[in-house]
Amino acid sequence: MPAIVGVAQVITLGSSSVFHIGDVYKIMPLSTAKTFSGAGSFNTGESLLLHNNISSTNTADSDVIDQGIALNA
Repeated sequence: MPAIVGVAQVITLGSSSVFHIGDVYKIMPLSTAKTFSGAGSFNTGESLLLHNNISSTNTADSDVIDQGIALNA
């Protein structure tokens, strides 16, 4: 459905971000990333109390290839 869009101010866009206004057929990523982090790495808040006495992050990836992006151009 068509739309009338006024002024759009874009300050910054990341390297793998998408800026979209109006109708679109498909939006596909052109990059991927995999993040490994230990216990409590992404916690946010004012008062956190974490007890990670014995902690390890398993980074073994036996399947080698995850979801490919070869045909997303």
